[in-house]
This record gives sequence, structure tokens and C-alpha cells, in this order.
Amino acid sequence: MRRSVIRFAWACRGAGILAAAVAFTLALGAPASAKQKNKNKKNSDDSNQANAVPMPPLPVSDQINQDIGEMLGAFQLGNVEGMHKYYSDDATFVSGTWEPPVVGWANYVPLYKREWSAYQGVQLIRKNTYVFTHGDVAWASYQWEFDATYQGQPFQARGQTTLIFNKVGDNWLIVHNHTSEISQACPGSPGGQIQPSHPTTSAEPAHP
Repeated sequence: MRRSVIRFAWACRGAGILAAAVAFTLALGAPASAKQKNKNKKNSDDSNQANAVPMPPLPVSDQINQDIGEMLGAFQLGNVEGMHKYYSDDATFVSGTWEPPVVGWANYVPLYKREWSAYQGVQLIRKNTYVFTHGDVAWASYQWEFDATYQGQPFQARGQTTLIFNKVGDNWLIVHNHTSEISQACPGSPGGQIQPSHPTTSAEPAHP
């Protein structure tokens, strides 16, 4: 009987050792398996990235057209930094009145902010955009319609803009902005004399 008890005890002890050994082996094997799985996944991801077909670059005219749209989007929101992304620091701006052009982005910003404070609810529609390129220089012309509230009164204007670009690295930056508002003839004025459609300012940076 004593020998049977001893054999039973050793059998239980042996089973415990075996179970511990199996658990230890599984504990060691699990991280290795997960590591191999992660490695295989990483290799698969790397392979997919290597085999991915790169997107072809946009044609220059499309790139510039897209840049104009994003610049005018920032313009409508009064986002100076968003606009600056597309302008050279030494860009020039034709004045809206009989004054010298505004030279440099730093000189343009305070004029833009001053004029912008008088407008609310700005909406801008751009149409008939034409882009021309010649080496590292490009120019774009488009028409625009401007709708907002000016000093509490409804305000509408339309005009046209020509932008000149210079390629800097991979980017096309605006180096010159010539914007003209189209004045409308006042039907009641003698001889159909041209009249300004809104109060004139020293420079009209709030126009696109």
C-alpha cells in the first residue's frame, strides 16, 4: 500500500512537472509566434508599398489652378498665413487707385487686414481661368465675382485678375498680382459716365 501511495505521489508530481513544462514552452513559443506574425505583416506592408504605383505629378497648369483655388479659399476666410503659402515674400500688388504698387508681402498684409475688417460674409466665384507656362515662369488670368456685406450694406463686384508665378523648388509662388475691378456705367448719369461701384480706397487688397 505504501508503495502504491508513493507511485501515485510521483505520478502526480510528474504530471505537475509536465504541465509546468508545457506551459513554459507555450509561454516561450507565443511571443516568437507573434513576433514572426508581426514580421510577416511588416514584410507584407513593405512589399505592398514597394509595389504601389506612384501617383503621376499633376501637369503644371493643373497644379497652378489648384494653388489658385486654395489661395482664394484662404482669401475668403481672411486666412493670411494660408494665402502667404502661395505668395513670394517680395511679391508686388497693383494698387486699386492711382498709387504706386504695393511691394512685398509684409507691406501688403496690413492693407489687406484693414480692408478686410469692413467686409463680412465674403463669397467669391472664379471662372474662365487660363494658365500659361514658359520654363520657370507662368501666368494665369481669370474672372471673378465678389459678393459680401460692406460696412453693413450689400456689396457686389466683379473683375479680372492676372497672377504671375515663379517656380521655386517644387512650388509655384505668386510674384505679381494685377487685379482690376470692372466699373459699371450708371444708367442715370450724363452720357453713361462710368461710376465706381463702391467707395474707393487707397489700395484695394481685399479684392482677389
